[in-house]
Amino acid sequence: MESEAERNRVFTRRALMLGAGQLGVGVALVSRMAWLSIFQSSKYKTQAEENRISLRLIAPRRGLILDRFGVPLALNKPDFRLALIPEQVQDIDKTLNAVRQFVSLNDDDIARIHKDIARVPHYIPVEIAHHVDWQAFSALNVRLPELAGVMPVQGFTRSYPDGVAVAHLLGYVGAPTETQLENSKEPLIHMPGFKVGKEGLEIVADQKLRGTAGALRVEVNARGRIIRDLDTAPGQQGESLVLTIDRELQLFTSQRLKDQSASAILMSVDTGEILALASVPGYDPNNFSEGISKTVWEALATDPRHPLLNKPIRGMFPPGSTFKPITSMAVLSSGISPSARVSCSGTYRLGSAQFHCWKRRGHGSVDMHSGLAQSCDCYFYTMGRAAGADAIASMARKFGLGEKFDIPAPWPKAGLVPDPAWKLKRYKQSWQVGETLNYAIGQGYLLATPLQLAVMAARIASGRAVVPKLFRGTAEPEVAPLLEVPAEHLAIVRQAMSDVVNGSRGTAKGSKFNIQGMTMAGKTGSAQVRRITMAERRSGVRKDESLPWEQRDHALFIAFAPAEAPRYAMAIVVEHGSHGASAAAPVARDVLELALKRDPLARRSLLMGQPDIKAGG
Repeated sequence: MESEAERNRVFTRRALMLGAGQLGVGVALVSRMAWLSIFQSSKYKTQAEENRISLRLIAPRRGLILDRFGVPLALNKPDFRLALIPEQVQDIDKTLNAVRQFVSLNDDDIARIHKDIARVPHYIPVEIAHHVDWQAFSALNVRLPELAGVMPVQGFTRSYPDGVAVAHLLGYVGAPTETQLENSKEPLIHMPGFKVGKEGLEIVADQKLRGTAGALRVEVNARGRIIRDLDTAPGQQGESLVLTIDRELQLFTSQRLKDQSASAILMSVDTGEILALASVPGYDPNNFSEGISKTVWEALATDPRHPLLNKPIRGMFPPGSTFKPITSMAVLSSGISPSARVSCSGTYRLGSAQFHCWKRRGHGSVDMHSGLAQSCDCYFYTMGRAAGADAIASMARKFGLGEKFDIPAPWPKAGLVPDPAWKLKRYKQSWQVGETLNYAIGQGYLLATPLQLAVMAARIASGRAVVPKLFRGTAEPEVAPLLEVPAEHLAIVRQAMSDVVNGSRGTAKGSKFNIQGMTMAGKTGSAQVRRITMAERRSGVRKDESLPWEQRDHALFIAFAPAEAPRYAMAIVVEHGSHGASAAAPVARDVLELALKRDPLARRSLLMGQPDIKAGG
């Protein structure tokens, strides 16, 4: 049997071992606590702070777009939205069903939300709904503890007060594309409901308009409910853009073109500032900013009048007879006298081919003045052939055709000014005389945008290399350099263009100004869009009115006013409008009259001569 001494020895040994173990554990705990509290304190303090404090981005207000007088064309209005942070939600569908008690979400909305969740990292908020009314927004804020991951957002949405009238000019905003989301590391672009420019000035000046995001620090509980706001770093609103556009003229021009497929540009002949840029039919940019339906989109995309196309900038048309002032100056530059006469019988023969004048019985004996005022095709066939295609092309380029202007608009077109070298390079074929005849009357390969036609009219009116401008600067605009065209040549063309409207046999004599003491100068044009066969000519050419809409000629008109001392120039293209004199010239007259009445300098002289006229603006 073990002795008492032996048992005591064993007990003491075990007690020492147990004590040593307890001491070791104690030392380890104390060491760990010292390590955590002293050496790791900043790390865990930061983590605890991150759990208690939530940092939330505040989307900045998008910069305003203003007209030349500071009137808003694009602004921002308050908007209440709901977002969802996927990583904080256990059951997405259950959460969305709970949200549906407060806001309306249809099956398409649910499908869109799931698609958005799948395409972005789960820590990025996804928009559930926008334009939430205040009552529903308030109720949701009260129920937030029960809706983990749901985040109310107070922001702003883009608004265009004038809707369709400014659609092609301003464009619209929309959600970033998947490519933009994947390629951009900018936190702002991943915010729920954040919109980027999609068309027009909104996309061209997107970075300027976006602004800088702000931040809000809030204290939250374990469930993520906001306990209190701590501090806010306000964001910086995007830069505002001041345009050269006159809102009243923009609205009037758009309304005046209503129910047609047309475009119009009004600009200053001195500065190149664009006062109106209208394209009809259009679309409501507010619909795009808020999310357009598939039905509306398909209707716009399949409309033969192309309401989505910015026609003044991207539409290309044969200029038709509006090009004849250019041919006239090419003829003059070739040394041909303006008094040289041509006998027009209604037909010009080139070998066995016949080229027809628009007036079937002909104009008789015409010189440059009467040929331009009456738009005699046979005169320009004869004189254009004498001048040559190269001379015509050179003159066209001097007046802005074929030039892609540095204007803040997406994807502008340069049109086409052909010449023999171009054809040889493009088609590996020689230029034919018949092509020069078509060229002289603004047909054939020649293509121009309405913007280029407006610039052409402004350069004819001013004699200077005016370039178009859409942004209004603070400094006085520079005076454009003079064109390398003799002043006497310009004077001959201007006088003939005045008689187009004011002469007894002018093609636009029905569109004389209604303002006493002022006149408008212009040039009508009709651009043929179908081939007229010899058989049809023998039996009688069908009138445009009897043809399907898409086969009718385009109607064009360029103008400047006052003819005596030009201040404004204009170009109008009415697609399939048949005749420039009836479809386009009256619109130009009305718009130019309003522009002059709103012009302080022109108005002063106008009112002195006619006290009973009330000028607007």
